[in-house]
Amino acid sequence: MSQGRIVEYIDQGNFVTAYCLQDEGSRLHLLTPSNREVNLSPKRALLVSSATLHFGNREELLNRLKQTEERRIKFKEKIQVRELWELVKDENQSFDLEYLSQLCFSEKVTDEHISALMRALFDDKIHFKMKDGRFLPNSGEKVEQMMKQMEEEVLKEEILKSGSAWLKMVMESQPAEEPSCKEQVHAILIELALYGEDATSLKFGKDLLQRAGITDIGEARRILVKLGVWEEDENLDLLRFHIRTSFSEEQVAESERLSLKEIELGEREDLRNLSIFTVDGPLTRDFDDALSMEIREDAFHVGIHIADVASVIPTEDILDKEAAERLSSLYLPRRQIPMLPPKLSQEKLSLKQGCDRPAISLLSRLDREGNVLDFRFVPSLVRVQRQLTYDHVNEVYEQDVLLGAMYDLAKKLRQKRVERGAMLLSLPEVFIQMNPDSSVSIRLADQDTPSRMMVAEFMILYNWLAARVCKETQVPVLYRSQEDPTEILTPGEMGHIYYVFKQRRKINPLVIDTQPKPHSGLGVDVYTNVSSPIRRYFDLVAQRQMTGLLFKKALTYTRDDLENLRMMVDPALRDLEVLKRKRTRYWIQKYFLRHTGERFPALVLDVMKNRYRLLLTDFLFVVEMKRENGRNFSEGQSITVRVKKSDPWNDVLKVEAD
Repeated sequence: MSQGRIVEYIDQGNFVTAYCLQDEGSRLHLLTPSNREVNLSPKRALLVSSATLHFGNREELLNRLKQTEERRIKFKEKIQVRELWELVKDENQSFDLEYLSQLCFSEKVTDEHISALMRALFDDKIHFKMKDGRFLPNSGEKVEQMMKQMEEEVLKEEILKSGSAWLKMVMESQPAEEPSCKEQVHAILIELALYGEDATSLKFGKDLLQRAGITDIGEARRILVKLGVWEEDENLDLLRFHIRTSFSEEQVAESERLSLKEIELGEREDLRNLSIFTVDGPLTRDFDDALSMEIREDAFHVGIHIADVASVIPTEDILDKEAAERLSSLYLPRRQIPMLPPKLSQEKLSLKQGCDRPAISLLSRLDREGNVLDFRFVPSLVRVQRQLTYDHVNEVYEQDVLLGAMYDLAKKLRQKRVERGAMLLSLPEVFIQMNPDSSVSIRLADQDTPSRMMVAEFMILYNWLAARVCKETQVPVLYRSQEDPTEILTPGEMGHIYYVFKQRRKINPLVIDTQPKPHSGLGVDVYTNVSSPIRRYFDLVAQRQMTGLLFKKALTYTRDDLENLRMMVDPALRDLEVLKRKRTRYWIQKYFLRHTGERFPALVLDVMKNRYRLLLTDFLFVVEMKRENGRNFSEGQSITVRVKKSDPWNDVLKVEAD
């Protein structure tokens, strides 16, 4: 019977010392020190004193309860749980409270000692675990693990407390001192902004924001901008895909070392006497291809010269490994991220005007109908004499005999490809320009101008003939192929852009493989990419195989090596394409932020049950629009739409028919 005794139990995490007024078997009727009477299940009683408490009146009883409580707390303060654990940890057994109390106190053990120990063990929660009313010491490994976990919990609580207070003041634009946990708060916000509901620290991040009075985790990005961690137009996909935007000190030092490497003529053919020129955009700094041509009576002697990166950057060099990670240079609005350090990509390897550079040159003879009479690939030494731009070539090619002849030859090369099934499905390139007032300008650049078409055709020629050489000599290389389209559409009266979008859906995907197969889209029997080794890693890989063949050295890669490489990097290449596409969409939608409410021409690509898929033709931007107001449009129809809303961060653009 517990009646007349002191009963201890836990209520809302706190120990309560109470007096049992009545024991009814199924419940205990208790009086607490706060003069409250409560009912308690006997199962909840942690400790019942051995002695019965005698008192004169209720006030005296309450005083006795408070005094008992105070004594037990004082005894608890004397207990060192870890020292107690050290005494018994090696004994593989459990202990009752009375025995453990005797180890803690030299004096005679009373109910107060036992209560004090129980309180200490419950507060500690690390060194002992309770089982069937007895206490079993945890193992050393378990104790260490629990202590580490507890430290982490304390740290988390501190982050939640000080971090949320800081964020609250920052968002209210109040002056606030940065907390010691600033970096941890940044990391949590970054993960929320990047991955949203998929963030590993979602629960903790939500708690942090809620304590700061913020309920939407989507605010994490805005907070990071306000904190100055991110800029307003931060490219989140660079972070999501873990794309490095700079080079390490070690990599920069290696690029410096390689840039000092002397170019030896040796087995190279000296082509510095040729009138070699490049054609690129006005901002290009990494020139990896150049052209030359001599018009003779017998034929056109065409030279296509590609920077010899393979002879400068060794396989397994730290820069080669870095290039294999990056896979490609990235050309984004406001930002260029090179595959190789600028000391190499823009200097040592770049085919700059007036500089001697190692190259792998294609020297070919073509008749006036564009037929290849003969050709050979040679390691060479070249010197570019002119650095031309696309716009300049477009302006002068009709007056320049050489450029005019090259353009005519390129047209014949293209026509031959078309006769072999090539499909001309190019679209204008979207160029995005940042203006001084932070606004965005967008223009479409035609890809079928004389200069661009000329360069494209000669690069296709180079890659096609390189693939033929590799196939004939059985040099393993990564080929690009494409099966015939599932259907060939007739442009008819549908308009070029509508035709291109429709026909592109009928073509089969490009395949990268070690087996040579036809490339239907280009109209060639075999194809590889080797013409841009400064900017694309697969081109560098192919060039290494070519240099091995030309210099009569052991090949760098076996077929299995190439197959393994292909399987490893395919997903990363797709990520890069996604990144570029999404970044272009971001900036176009950024443009629409300043042009909300304005009207733009659109083309109906698809008619679906509840919506249309449209192409905003001034931007080549695909957007969906609800079918409403009883208006019906047909595929291929040109309409005008008004921009209702633009949200670049969430890739949302809403338009309505005018």
